[in-house]
Amino acid sequence: MPMDGLTLSFVARELQKALVGGRVDKISQPERDELNILVRNQGRNQLLLLSASAGCARAHITREKKVSPLEPPMLCMLLRKHISGGRVRDVRQINGDRILEIEFEHLDELGDSARKILICEFMGRHSNLILVDGEGRILECARRVTESMSSVREVLPGLRYERPPEHGKTPFDAPEADIVRALQGASGPLHKAIAGAISGLSVQTARELAFRAAGNEDAHTQELDMSSIAPAVARALSEVQSQTAPALLFAENGEPVDVVAFAYLSRAALRSERFETISEAMDAFYRARDRAERIKQKSAALHRVLKNNIERCERKLALQKEALLGSERMEEYRVKGELLTASLHLAQKGMKSVTIPNYYEEGAPGLEVQLDEKLSPGQNAQRYFKLYQKARSAKRLAAEQVEKTTEELDYLEGQMLNLSACEEESELAELREELEKYGYVRKNHNRRQMKKLEPSKPMRFDSPTGIPILVGKNNLQNDKLTSTAEPNEWWLHAKDMPGSHVIVLSADPDEETLHMAARLAARYSKGASAGKVPIDMTRRRYVKKPAGAKPGFVIYTNQKTVLAEPWEG
Repeated sequence: MPMDGLTLSFVARELQKALVGGRVDKISQPERDELNILVRNQGRNQLLLLSASAGCARAHITREKKVSPLEPPMLCMLLRKHISGGRVRDVRQINGDRILEIEFEHLDELGDSARKILICEFMGRHSNLILVDGEGRILECARRVTESMSSVREVLPGLRYERPPEHGKTPFDAPEADIVRALQGASGPLHKAIAGAISGLSVQTARELAFRAAGNEDAHTQELDMSSIAPAVARALSEVQSQTAPALLFAENGEPVDVVAFAYLSRAALRSERFETISEAMDAFYRARDRAERIKQKSAALHRVLKNNIERCERKLALQKEALLGSERMEEYRVKGELLTASLHLAQKGMKSVTIPNYYEEGAPGLEVQLDEKLSPGQNAQRYFKLYQKARSAKRLAAEQVEKTTEELDYLEGQMLNLSACEEESELAELREELEKYGYVRKNHNRRQMKKLEPSKPMRFDSPTGIPILVGKNNLQNDKLTSTAEPNEWWLHAKDMPGSHVIVLSADPDEETLHMAARLAARYSKGASAGKVPIDMTRRRYVKKPAGAKPGFVIYTNQKTVLAEPWEG
């Protein structure tokens, strides 16, 4: 569920218990819209995550430590200046809305007690993290909002902080009588009436309340007696606020689809996993989702670069093949030049063409040869020899260019495949570094350059008989896998197409293990969408890397080829 006001109320109570009174030990800003604040409280370290990401805006305690930029952004520097060593004095939700305030007390430059407030607005693409002083003036924010961006409210350093405009709804934590009054006279689907009348409720929460009050989340107000349904909704809303039951909900395929702060009776059919705290549940749910979203954002530019270069190579290759076809008249020019030289007496200057015997064919039939009337017969013969030499050179050059462009296209398509397999920032950084090396991407001189990441690691699978199988996810991993494998271990790769290097960590694997390795090689290749993929397999000792070859490129011998269906495990 999104971070609606009701969910935030659970989070606020949890954070208040975990953080209030604690000392701020460390602050980092791994992303432009994300803060990590380490608070030492009650003998424990609590790492607070605050995210204003459009798709994953949230606040909770996390266990995941992210790599920070070499030079911290302004918001991070100001937070370090003002609240490092300070104490968390309060964590509060504002008016049941999606706004969380964290108040800090610290000593200023003069040694006097001062306070700062970090305001977290969780409002979809308008989410923001705003640091204000004790007088309510903005010191810095994750997203600056100018007048040209919003005519409703500016968010800039130096301005007085103003809360987002209210929409006239009744807060979810209002007295029951106010909620009943807000629902009286409502029309349309019940869940829409609830979401439209009560602030701080997402559509999912509104549907759950409709289910609890009317027994049907799709119930319509025209079919209900709202004089009895409205109080039922108010009672259900009051009940869920005290029914803390953090959990993850899973789809039939095992993928987590939602995180909830209380039990959803309307989704009881879904498999669920309970957690001790809402922070643990949110951390588990958003960890993979947030990482995938970040990787998608950061890989978008590389995807465009690769796509543009692949299209450039495809256009160039088409022109080069066309030039190669145009050179097919090479033999025609040679034959005409030789025959004309042997029959110069039949041609005269000023003739546009001449028919001469073709000794290269049986019976020497006549062959019409076009002439340049301004040239002598001998000069016309030399002209044909020059055309032959030119066509031969063009054919040789075009063939070399076609080979070179084909190699570049295979390399780029392989990098596009590697990009699609990136799951960690270290993998993305390695791929970008390689593209920088070969001039496809300009070197990153961004001031927010990240600290050196740990080297990425290949994927590991275990066969049914327990033999490890390693699969590279980029060219750097492929090179390392192949170079460090034992000579008699098995090496696999998709035949004549980009793909991962696969190593079976055994000199004598069983057929079931080799079959699984072949399917993995098919899964992580360009042909993964095909029904079956040809896979080459050979001993590692028969795989060589040519001197000066690009990362990931090898040659091999003594292979056998099998057809394998892509792995789906």
